[in-house]
Amino acid sequence: MPEILDLLRDADAVHGFYYLCMHFLFSAWEGGLVTLRLPSVVATALTAGLVGIIALRLTARPAAGLLSGLAFAVTPEVQMYAQEGRSYAMVSALVAVSTYLFVTLLDRVSKIRWLVYALAVLAASLLHEFAVLTLLAHGITFFRSQPPYANRRYFAISVGGVLVCLLPLVLFSVGQSGQVSWIGRPGLREWFEIGGVALVALLCAVYLSRSGRSAAVPALALPLAVVPTAVLLMAAVYEHMYVDRYVLYANIGFALVIGTALVFLADHAKHLPFARSPKAQSLSLSLSMIVLAVAFAAAILPVSVHMRTPDSRKDNVTAIAAGVEEMSEQGDSILFAPARRREWMLSYPDQFAGLADVALKDNPSASGTLQGIELSAPAIRQRLARVERIIVLSDPKGQPLDATAQEAVKREVLERDFVECRREEFKGGQATLYARSASC
Repeated sequence: MPEILDLLRDADAVHGFYYLCMHFLFSAWEGGLVTLRLPSVVATALTAGLVGIIALRLTARPAAGLLSGLAFAVTPEVQMYAQEGRSYAMVSALVAVSTYLFVTLLDRVSKIRWLVYALAVLAASLLHEFAVLTLLAHGITFFRSQPPYANRRYFAISVGGVLVCLLPLVLFSVGQSGQVSWIGRPGLREWFEIGGVALVALLCAVYLSRSGRSAAVPALALPLAVVPTAVLLMAAVYEHMYVDRYVLYANIGFALVIGTALVFLADHAKHLPFARSPKAQSLSLSLSMIVLAVAFAAAILPVSVHMRTPDSRKDNVTAIAAGVEEMSEQGDSILFAPARRREWMLSYPDQFAGLADVALKDNPSASGTLQGIELSAPAIRQRLARVERIIVLSDPKGQPLDATAQEAVKREVLERDFVECRREEFKGGQATLYARSASC
């Protein structure tokens, strides 16, 4: 615990609650990658179930619940973060809990449920601050429903309580905003994805509203699907903040309108010429739902298969570590250029055993930092002067070079005093072996 708190003073305060949760989980069960990833898998399954229950409550159609839950589960973005040891799937589960409670409170007044609702939103926001945008999406739905005075008062109290409790974390984490300075504006492909999702959600919502089907679904789901993403994109006027995983929970709203619209579209199968008897109508409805579900699954199959390969990740840390182990010899040194690439070593420390980290002053554990603390530029120069062979781990070709004094010294000494012996390129990075003589 003291080591976690030591880290949070300088970095990752926004993830502190998640780190504490995982600390207690690993204390109870040291299961390695299974322990790390299991919460995300369970949270995704829970969210899919809750999406189905919400759709069922709003439409009284079991098929709408089934297809909405399945639509959430097979969404590529959801599948991606169901696999990862991060907080985003857990955030989605808590948002789903709060959304279910919110739906039950639209037609009743319950102090206890409002309290649990506020606690669920607060817990989600402590796991990741941008989950607080759930309140904005719910607020749009809430005030359009013309709620009674008692519910308006409880909703206001819930919102105020969440914001007051979250404010200290927000103020503290603002001081660490440099950690997300890497976030840029969305690229063309991302804009197509964002616009496509919003357009499909809007078309489904319009269809459900104008066809006189279930107006309650778009009233709840459309703000949840669109508003959090839109707010982060608009915030780019001040600072770029949008990353898809930050609003993973928006897929709850998207799945609700997709699943419900598919069911009501399938209802048209009842009016086909051969579907005259109730039995034939039931059979045609079932078959049409199966066809729609299979078509939907087939459309995303290539993406689902790809995301289960190393190429779907920003870097292949497993291959990098194996490459370093194969390339290195006893007595070699290692250099991370830039220093943030030291994170690769943290994943597979055994493959880096025996390699002297030339630039490191204090390791991450001792310094309470994510990448450790490096020596000054003159000290790095002195260390490199005593090295004969060194493996350098660096960004892929074409990446901008860090302008710090330490990084400049690394590049200068390598170019002047060493010969490149061998270079291996990997997904997201490269490993280069340097030696002082051409014989390597």
